Amino acid sequence: MKRTLIAATAAFMTLAAAVPVPVAAAEETHIYVLTATEDHGWTGSVATFAKESIEEINGEGTYTAELITSASASEQIVNIEDIIASGEDNIAVVVQPIDDTVQSAIQQLIDAEIPYVAFDRIIDAVSAGAVSNVKGDNEGIGAAAAAYFVEEGLQPGDAVYIYEGDTSSVTTLRDSGFTSYLTGDLEYDGSTISEDAMWSEDDLSSIIYSGSMNWSRSDTKTSFESLLGDSSNAEIKWFYAEDDELAMGILEALQGGGIDDATKEAFLANQPYITGCGGLDELYAVMRGESYTEIAQQCGGIVSITYSPAMIQTAIQDMVDYLNGEEVEQDHVIACEIVTADNVTEYPSF
Repeated sequence: MKRTLIAATAAFMTLAAAVPVPVAAAEETHIYVLTATEDHGWTGSVATFAKESIEEINGEGTYTAELITSASASEQIVNIEDIIASGEDNIAVVVQPIDDTVQSAIQQLIDAEIPYVAFDRIIDAVSAGAVSNVKGDNEGIGAAAAAYFVEEGLQPGDAVYIYEGDTSSVTTLRDSGFTSYLTGDLEYDGSTISEDAMWSEDDLSSIIYSGSMNWSRSDTKTSFESLLGDSSNAEIKWFYAEDDELAMGILEALQGGGIDDATKEAFLANQPYITGCGGLDELYAVMRGESYTEIAQQCGGIVSITYSPAMIQTAIQDMVDYLNGEEVEQDHVIACEIVTADNVTEYPSF
């Protein structure tokens, strides 16, 4: 019995050591925020939103903060190692890992007992050592798109075309969230699909997957033009694009000359629905009625699901809260919402 108690105590102490606990930090604590370079698109906009929080922190004066951007994973690894090697006291790190190879550098942060918050790309092998792992709800994005379609009249077995981002776990989750909502296995906004609208496994066979679009607008535009090269596909009414860039590819194809006019007319006469995801201002402008107005007016609906780069500000705030001695949720998943023409002005875009 004594040996069992000792073993259990040792196991508990090991677990406790792996889980960060709130600690009040010295006022001179410096927060390093590491992101990808501030160039363009979703990833580049993370740094832009990070700057806003950094400015607020420096203005308040309790802590100091700075942004360090990296053009590649190897550069980010070097930047993290330089922070550790500096031997500074009272430092903390918020990091958006560029890819999973940054794991080794993050492990060095843990080994050096430097508190860190991970954002967006959560590396499972080191996630238990984080103060907080902040990410959007990728599965929820799929559920939100499915819930919107069902609300607008999607019936079991209707043809649905899914424009996929890539071959990563992000796409897998956005795929599974969509189908899991339709089969009643996942809820959105606290509710599951009604029984009379629920899809069977056989119904799911009517869903068509694009394969990897590499998160590319131009690839999606080309793919959509090819799809409507067969006029029978003009009957497809429901298009779930897993990123706003992909949704814009569909709109650009409809505005361009790569689709036969008669097929395009038939497609729009069917009042198609298009969902995107991310917060791209170009798609928000469509919903605000500022562009693609003729096409948008003929669609049944165009919406976007939130997955904003502004979530980096939540990650930074989690670190500030931790330094203030407050409890912080380690697995911090930010719920997604549906952005429509009616509420688009309420959401930040990039």
